[in-house]
Amino acid sequence: MKTKAFLCIIFVVLISVTTFAQENEKRFGFEFSSGASVATQKLAGTSLNTGYGFEAIFHYRILPHTGVYAGWGLNSFSADESFAGNDVCFEETGYVFGLQYKRPFGDSSLQYYLRAGGLFNHVETENTGGDIINDTGHGLGWQLAAGIDVKLGNNWSLTPGLKFNALSRDSEFDEVSRTLDYNYISLRVGVVKLF
Repeated sequence: MKTKAFLCIIFVVLISVTTFAQENEKRFGFEFSSGASVATQKLAGTSLNTGYGFEAIFHYRILPHTGVYAGWGLNSFSADESFAGNDVCFEETGYVFGLQYKRPFGDSSLQYYLRAGGLFNHVETENTGGDIINDTGHGLGWQLAAGIDVKLGNNWSLTPGLKFNALSRDSEFDEVSRTLDYNYISLRVGVVKLF
């Protein structure tokens, strides 16, 4: 118990020192990004059409170039024909969290960012009427992302980038169990507000 208390005190001191050393720089940010997605493999034998999605995440910078992020996202793919019927939609929704590393290119204001994180998402299957006909339940997956941060002034930035999500969930359709490997690459463009 004493070790946990000691580690907590060390952590609080490090955060405080970092805060005082960089008081001019904003530590919090909110980002909204959206864009097109392409599946990297078939979903349980089903070919998916080009999809779309968005994420809303909060950033907190804990060190000069390193921060954490957490938020919520949605990504949707339609399928003309599938094991779940014709003209269905597979929609992944849930939570994202992870680490971000951001660093400027030389002395310029242009920065690159790298992200590695986890997902706690589920996949819903919807029919043409928008009714949910199946839900896999939430489970863990992972995410990798990279892009650039273009300063727009007054604590606003534009963040184009690429993202890869991987989520594997088990589901049952017509008493047949299937593993849904929901893997895709997204081209995203985001807007960040620092505060």
